[in-house]
This record gives sequence, C-alpha cells and structure tokens, in this order.
Amino acid sequence: MTDLLKRLFLFGIAAGLILPFLIVAGVSINADSNISFPPSALSARWYTVLLTERDWLIPIRNSLVIAAFAGLIAVSIALAANYVLWRLKSGFGRAVFALGLGPFMLPPIIIAMGASVFWAEMGWYGRAEATVISHGVFFVTLPLVIIARGFAALSDDVIEASRTMGATPLQTFTKVIFPLVLPYVITGYALVAIISVNEYLISYMVSGFAVETLPIRIFNNVRYGYTPVVASAAMGFALLTIGVLLVLASITDLLKLLGASRD
Repeated sequence: MTDLLKRLFLFGIAAGLILPFLIVAGVSINADSNISFPPSALSARWYTVLLTERDWLIPIRNSLVIAAFAGLIAVSIALAANYVLWRLKSGFGRAVFALGLGPFMLPPIIIAMGASVFWAEMGWYGRAEATVISHGVFFVTLPLVIIARGFAALSDDVIEASRTMGATPLQTFTKVIFPLVLPYVITGYALVAIISVNEYLISYMVSGFAVETLPIRIFNNVRYGYTPVVASAAMGFALLTIGVLLVLASITDLLKLLGASRD
C-alpha cells in the first residue's frame, strides 16, 4: 500500500509538471487565432510568425546577445573569485564567497529596483549594456557555486607536480587548473545564459521597453490580447532549456557538476 501511494504521489507530480507543457505545446500548433485547447487544427503558422516577423526577431536577438555576454561576465567573475579564494583558503575568503550568494538570497524585486536606481544615476538606464552587466552580476551565484566544486576537486599533487617541473603560476593556471575546471565553467555559463534569456523583471526595471527582450515582448503581446505566438515563444524557451541541458549532459557529467552524489 505504501509503495502504491508513493507511485501515485510521484505520478501526480510528474503529471503536474508535464500537463502545462503539453497544453502550451498544443496551443502553439493550433491553427486558430484564439488561444484554445485542444487545437481545432494543426499548423506551424505561429512558429513561422515567431521566426520571421521583425517584431519578434529583434527581441529574440536582444535576448540571445544579452545572455551570451551576461554569461561571460558571470563566469569571469566566478572563475577569478574562486581562484583567489582557492589560493587564500582563509576565513575572509569564505566570507567573500558567502557574499557572492547574496543575489539569490534577496527578493528579485529588491535587486531589480536597486539596479534601476543605480543605472538611472549612472545615466545608463535604457541601455543594453546595463542589462548585460546587471544579468552578469546578479546571476553570478550559480557559476560561483558550480566552479567552486571544480576547485574543491583539484588535487594538490597535480598542482605541486606542475610547480616542481618549473611551471610559473600563470602556466599552472592555464595548463593545469583551467582545463580541470573547464567543465564547471561551461556548465555555469550555460545556466546563466538560460536564466538570462528567461529573465523579465531585471530587464524591464533596468531598460524598460528601450531594450525589448523576448520576455518583455511576450508581456507586451499579452497586454494587447493573447495570440498563440506567445505559446510558441514559451515553447521556444522550453526547447532551448532542454536542448542546452541535453548538450551539457552529453559532454559532461551534469549531475555531478551540479552537486549530485554518485555514491
């Protein structure tokens, strides 16, 4: 009886996760101009609209460019911070690491409001650069934690061997340390990019409608009436996330990089 209840519970969770996805997928291929489920007829017209009309292509481009550069900023900060903290191995270093967890501990509206005020004072409000930097800084927590696992897994014997063979600190980092933590860097970058593409609140508070990302475009579309192209955009988010995670899983031990135990 207990096993049956567990299976029913897990089935309920799985259904709750999968059903919204299936409904949105059905709406996105509905030939009708109204949002309805199940679809009256099947058509890819809304995906065509999403990938061909300028009103949607520009936000898609903006989102992808912002995500690409935000990921670079986030992993650069996280990699540099972890290297310094790994070298120091001090209580101060752990305090700095804890500070890096701050962005994920604060409510998003607090972060977004603070960023809005800061960029307005700097005269950069409404600029794409402000959105890129905001995403890169505020999403640094994920790569910070993930890359820290890479440094924690480094063997002191390997590092000492490189020094014994006459490698400089720079050579030790570029030839030994960086290749070993690279899978963690790639994973952190990919996760920041995924979050950045899907992020609405910070983007809106920092740039308003001056830099229209895909989430902002979806919100604008919803304001003037739902159309199935919104479902197509939502499916685009989902498929991008699934695709990135599948690629990561194929080239890395994704669960291990995210902290899962293999014991």
